Amino acid sequence: MIRKIVKYGDPVLEMTCEPVTEFNTTGLDELVEDMFETMNDANGVGLAAPQIGLSKSLAVVGISSDKESKESKESKESSDRLILINPKMLTTEGEQVDMEGCLSVPGFSAPVKRPWKVTIRAQGPTGDWFELAGEGLFARALLHENDHLNGILFLKHISRLKREMILRKIRKLRRNGEWG
Repeated sequence: MIRKIVKYGDPVLEMTCEPVTEFNTTGLDELVEDMFETMNDANGVGLAAPQIGLSKSLAVVGISSDKESKESKESKESSDRLILINPKMLTTEGEQVDMEGCLSVPGFSAPVKRPWKVTIRAQGPTGDWFELAGEGLFARALLHENDHLNGILFLKHISRLKREMILRKIRKLRRNGEWG
């Protein structure tokens, strides 16, 4: 089922999420499927539970060949349909700057500096822990979704001037009833 993606301004997007504590449940499986369906419908690379109004430490990442960069091909096998529950960033290396947007801030993007490579530790739907490293676009997606679980939007990673320009435009959209 495609869920409604909440937009910037919804308080759930700025909350630190509660850990997921129940695994191997029909409810969790259905939620994960809904998240992938919602992400794909919106042409996203990832989706975190807060983006559909749930303060749960759960994100999905799905980078397909048409969305990945050459540099992230080696991570592709791990990223086609990745479920991250209670993720923690272990290490980061390097630097990359690229345009970044967000399904909860539709229509806006800006250059964001992120690490080039990350290693994470997370749980899967059965509760088993795993570690995974990613580079390039895959690393960016992992970091972006992990930020959501900590109440951080990509807007916090851009210059104050660019952020203020975007927020001004969002306020105008709200006044015109075009945001929400």
